Amino acid sequence: MSFRILSLFVIGALITNGYAADAPAKAVAPPDSVVAGNIPPIPAELPEEVRPYTEFRTAAFQDWAPNTHDMLILTRFGETNQVHRVAEPGGARTQLTFFPDRVDAARVEPTRGEYFVFSKGAGGNEFNQNYRFDFGTGEITLLTDGKSRNSEPVFSNRGDRVAYTSTRRNGADTDIYVEAPLDPKSDRMLAQVKGGGWQVEDWSPDDQQLVVLEYISINESYLWLFNAQTGERKEITPPNGSGEKISYSRARFAKDGKGLFVTTDRDSEFQRLAYIDLASGKQSLLLPDAKFDADDWDLSGDGKWIAYTLNENGSSTLHVLSVSVSGNSASATPADEPVFDPPLHASVIGGLRWHKKDNLFAFNVLNARSPSDVYTCEGTKVTRWTQSETGGIPPQRFVEPELVKWKSFDGRELSGFLYLPAHPASKMPLIINIHGGPEAQTRPVFLGRNNYLVNELGCAMIFPNVRGSAGYGKTFLKLDNGMQREGAYKDIAALIDWAKTQPEFDANRVMVTGGSYGGHMTLAVASMFADKIRCALDVVGMSNLRTFLEHTESYRRDLRRVEYGDERDPKMREWMERTAPLNNAQKITKPLFVVAGANDPRVPKSEADQIVATLKKQGTAVWYLIGKDEGHGFAKKKNADFQFYATVAFVRDYLLK
Repeated sequence: MSFRILSLFVIGALITNGYAADAPAKAVAPPDSVVAGNIPPIPAELPEEVRPYTEFRTAAFQDWAPNTHDMLILTRFGETNQVHRVAEPGGARTQLTFFPDRVDAARVEPTRGEYFVFSKGAGGNEFNQNYRFDFGTGEITLLTDGKSRNSEPVFSNRGDRVAYTSTRRNGADTDIYVEAPLDPKSDRMLAQVKGGGWQVEDWSPDDQQLVVLEYISINESYLWLFNAQTGERKEITPPNGSGEKISYSRARFAKDGKGLFVTTDRDSEFQRLAYIDLASGKQSLLLPDAKFDADDWDLSGDGKWIAYTLNENGSSTLHVLSVSVSGNSASATPADEPVFDPPLHASVIGGLRWHKKDNLFAFNVLNARSPSDVYTCEGTKVTRWTQSETGGIPPQRFVEPELVKWKSFDGRELSGFLYLPAHPASKMPLIINIHGGPEAQTRPVFLGRNNYLVNELGCAMIFPNVRGSAGYGKTFLKLDNGMQREGAYKDIAALIDWAKTQPEFDANRVMVTGGSYGGHMTLAVASMFADKIRCALDVVGMSNLRTFLEHTESYRRDLRRVEYGDERDPKMREWMERTAPLNNAQKITKPLFVVAGANDPRVPKSEADQIVATLKKQGTAVWYLIGKDEGHGFAKKKNADFQFYATVAFVRDYLLK
């Protein structure tokens, strides 16, 4: 879901006859930070109509203060998410950082808690830099080089050092660096590596070793130990002799440093919690009979407890295990389950993090009626810490989805989440919204601005999980790799055909949309199955997988080739060119709206430029919106708001009429 390609049209050419200078005075002018191409004037009254649906907030837990129960969260008061401190449940959210660009992550120094480090990019470029924020003075210090792409730093247990990865050496490989945050001059490369998927997971209890993950694809990854002084390395999980690809994730050292807790799909369709003894390499399962992925988890500071979530058909369930290590294996006993009042059914739970010293952990919860909020669990007692605003709209007005299933072209059963208006009419227009990834999963989350399309415009929305989606086992996950991707395109065609058999939908009013890979799927459906849809909306999607792979940022290229195929292989290249929406643009006969970020490192703006230029040349109706200070999706509120105004106008013009 990212790529760069040669621009066929300059911006000026794209916006000719676009947002005209003679537009009516009572129209919404685009902010200076966007370029609107061929979008008709937005009625002046529209922002007020949709305003309640644009004023929701979210809160995401980041870290605990080590010696109190203060926490850092990310939330938005202005344009973007910034770091805030919260001292108690329901307490004030005190803003600490103030940047035009969003902050992506923050971690508190784990011993005295006198400062935190945070990670932030610029203009959506994702070339994140790390900074130190001193609580006493409010002073902010740059810790990285200001140019390369740097990962979120991981603190040592003593808090005197952080480890992170950076593309500083050549722009492609994510080498490992170590630094004392109080002395930026101490920053040094610990080890050179090959590939863009390396990430630091944890420090050993004595801070002498790092466990590092080498990510090849969602189906293949390896764990390594690095000496934190010399950079000497040892592979913990070498390739399986049978040739089977195994995935590992989220490794944490046991309290005694003799083993690692991990999640892995070894000998299973699903990611299961396991323990690896470092001396013998023996692996023991903590949840041998799990039939769902262990989505997220964390180990308590005393090493005795693991809090984890299971992804059960898209919804999360929260659990706690008592763990013990004996010899070269580990075992686990389920603890009493946390008590939710009211129950958090059909929710997505993540961001689990134990307090370093006390027996409680924090986590984030979101569902269809609530944006993301922060909760804590102590024993079995769950406490809500934040109450994110929903623009004054009562939560019960947001509809909850139902799980629907249909058969695809090959008889395979697929599923997705259907959001219906509270008082559905007959023959409703249908919007199909396809997730990115491709290795992502649609889950029952808060729709944000899209609630307006359901509540006020009376649209039904389906969020499908086509083949290749996560959460349904690794066999299903690999069904769209390489040339098998055409099966995923056909999954959407099968969904539309199924919808036509349902009396509540209007088969003549179907719109397909999606972001990133979902945007690519949107373009593919628009070119392959134009007769099945009324219109389409592509957000930061790829119009040609070959050009995408050639122009996405170099640190991502090999990672994406595993999923999409290697464009350097003649047979793969021929398939990509044959199926590319760009090369089948003559078949795109229904109106299309294309959204792109000028600074997108994943899917370069040129992917949008080339499809828009081609459609304009052949006379197909196409709207175009560029975020000049945005990347892979619009993060700044004013830009996201205008994008939504234009989306509503597009839906009204082409889907509802």
